[in-house]
Amino acid sequence: MLKRQYIPLWVTIGLFLLIFIVGSFRYTGFFSMQVLLNLLIDNAFLLIAAVGMTFVIVSGGIDLSVGSMIALTTMVSASLLQQGWPPMIVILLVLIIGVLFGTAMGAIIHYFNIQPFIVTLAGMFLARGLCYVISINTITIDNAFYTSVAQTKIKLPGGSFISISVLIALAVVAMGIYLAHYTKFGRNTYAVGGSEPSSMLMGLPVARTKMMVFGFSGFCSALAGIVFTFYMLSGYGLHANGMELDVIAAVVIGGTLLTGGVGYVVGTFFGVLIQGVIQTIISFEGTLSSWWTRIVIGVLLLLFILLQRLLGERRLTGRSSG
Repeated sequence: MLKRQYIPLWVTIGLFLLIFIVGSFRYTGFFSMQVLLNLLIDNAFLLIAAVGMTFVIVSGGIDLSVGSMIALTTMVSASLLQQGWPPMIVILLVLIIGVLFGTAMGAIIHYFNIQPFIVTLAGMFLARGLCYVISINTITIDNAFYTSVAQTKIKLPGGSFISISVLIALAVVAMGIYLAHYTKFGRNTYAVGGSEPSSMLMGLPVARTKMMVFGFSGFCSALAGIVFTFYMLSGYGLHANGMELDVIAAVVIGGTLLTGGVGYVVGTFFGVLIQGVIQTIISFEGTLSSWWTRIVIGVLLLLFILLQRLLGERRLTGRSSG
């Protein structure tokens, strides 16, 4: 666990603990279980989307359609619920749409040899445009099931609580860890991200792996959209505007290399928590603009990219000297 590739992960975990400890000393009431749980409650949808993005970046790709897919999910859900569709059918349908959307982008990326940035950028505009085809206005959700899920609080010992969305997010994190480290799909994803030509020479199913990676990202985006719908109880074309950048930032801060081949779902989990704790500190401060969250995250993102660069150069230097 002391290998160089684990350094960004340990830095991420240490940074989260440091920020939380500083906040605990500075603000009254900050050091409590509920404040910690609120980080998960308020960022459950971000965490779900970030798990899918982790696999994409580990495979050497990028997915810019995440925020737009979340918005499209809210719009499709709100529109169908307004027409009287059963909630379970709506949830299943939007998950299928997310998987098909992501798989289609993965197929285009591989078979037409187009950069993921370009394909997912087109996907971002397509999904966001479809939102406005459905409606240019906000669609309020008053379905009893969605309202019940949104308002349900799961009591924990000590008087604290979590939401159903947190349970969904933690289940996705657990699934992500299992897929990444205990399945062929996970091993193939790391191999493709490490070197796609070598993976093809070894006979690995590169095309299938890429489509599955983007399909899984589409699934996570749609599921994040469902959770976001529970959170907002509405559908709107501008929901999650720019969230793909927050998702990418969480993954990179979590120690995943942008060049692919190295990454950790656990690191992504703490990357999301770091964003949440920064927002919480700014909220406790009271006098700072919310834009300071963007500034701090931007600085952290730059520092982690520089750290990755330095570690990469050292790795190359070690190989050449050996």
